[in-house]
Amino acid sequence: MLVSPSKVQEIKNRFEIIGNHPALNRAIEKAIKVAPTDISVLITGESGVGKEAFSKIIHQLSRRKHGNFIAVNCAAIPEGTIDSELFGHEKGSFTSAFESRKGYFETVNGGTIFLDEISELPLETQSRLLRVLESGEFIKVGSSKVQKTDIRLVAASNKDLLKLAENNKFREDLYYRLSTVTIQIPPLRHRKDDIFSLTAKFATDFAEKYNTPIIEFSNDALELLKLQYWPGNIRQLKNLIEQISILEQERTITREILKEYLPETQSKELVRYETPQSDPFENVKERDILYKFLIDIKKDLTETKSLLFEVISKIHTKGAEIETSVELAANKFIRTAASLPEPEIRIFDPKNKQGGQIEDNTPYAAEVNEPLSLSDKEKEMIREALIKYKGKRKPAATELGISERTLYRKIKEYDLEDL
Repeated sequence: MLVSPSKVQEIKNRFEIIGNHPALNRAIEKAIKVAPTDISVLITGESGVGKEAFSKIIHQLSRRKHGNFIAVNCAAIPEGTIDSELFGHEKGSFTSAFESRKGYFETVNGGTIFLDEISELPLETQSRLLRVLESGEFIKVGSSKVQKTDIRLVAASNKDLLKLAENNKFREDLYYRLSTVTIQIPPLRHRKDDIFSLTAKFATDFAEKYNTPIIEFSNDALELLKLQYWPGNIRQLKNLIEQISILEQERTITREILKEYLPETQSKELVRYETPQSDPFENVKERDILYKFLIDIKKDLTETKSLLFEVISKIHTKGAEIETSVELAANKFIRTAASLPEPEIRIFDPKNKQGGQIEDNTPYAAEVNEPLSLSDKEKEMIREALIKYKGKRKPAATELGISERTLYRKIKEYDLEDL
């Protein structure tokens, strides 16, 4: 089933989705395709990216569009009452149960339930939810009577459910039941070009809502918005524009005015990022890049060394093959050497800010004793990234320039799983 660009734009207009990033368009196309079915859908993405809007797209384009739709934030319901909210309870089933009550799965029969932050469900509740998905059956709290329901479930999470399942914090069978179709919503920092359109939309909306002149952003202010990390994504941007619309006297927002409304932590990061560094030793990022560079060089040199050893081992046995092997080794070594920025590499010491030249007097056949422990530095970089993002793997992997799968392997290798 092909989805035309005009259909995607129609859905954007209908559900007030702003932006034209390819990943956003693919997510909308996927929602359009899966909507007519009754398959459970898992929507993933960081907090504030607009996951609920996609659940509404799925409901409104389904055969259940005339049925009830309810959005439930699982993190906002106390653990002791979540079963009662979802499945209902009988009178006297617990202290405050003065009368029987229908749960969401009973009241939304024939419609769609959106369970946001589903990772926060207790394991016992997850078991009951799995039964609903597999058989359409549930039992009220305090009852022994099995009831039937016909609902379509759309779930959302800002956490890696599979990783939680590996740590026994989420049922693996429920994860696979939910993720028949997964829709990934990109974070705002990956949609930099969409920030201008979103800002204009929010500014217009709040001018109408509060009956005030519309605010406009100078070009340098818009560029400053693009530099932000936006951990709260679209929700954070929308709140910022609303705050400025209400509080700011000036209607033209310059870069300096905008800085006053940005979070202090982000402003400090921007100052450090934008200010030219007179001393390269003071720039931690430069040191980190060097470490990554050295790790790549180590890998290339190891491969080259293995190839050269292979050539040496063939000298007395395969004379005819020696020329080809030597040529391959030489070409490999030349490519490796060409990748070096300078013949002389200096290692930065952050404590005394001194550079020391690497000297290699090691005999050819001996094991190289590296002056810098690359594994220790790699471990240090990973630890710093995990601490910076409070244990969140995805932004840490982006910061380090590696895949999320590689980061998981490195975390296990360096015993950093508690961070």
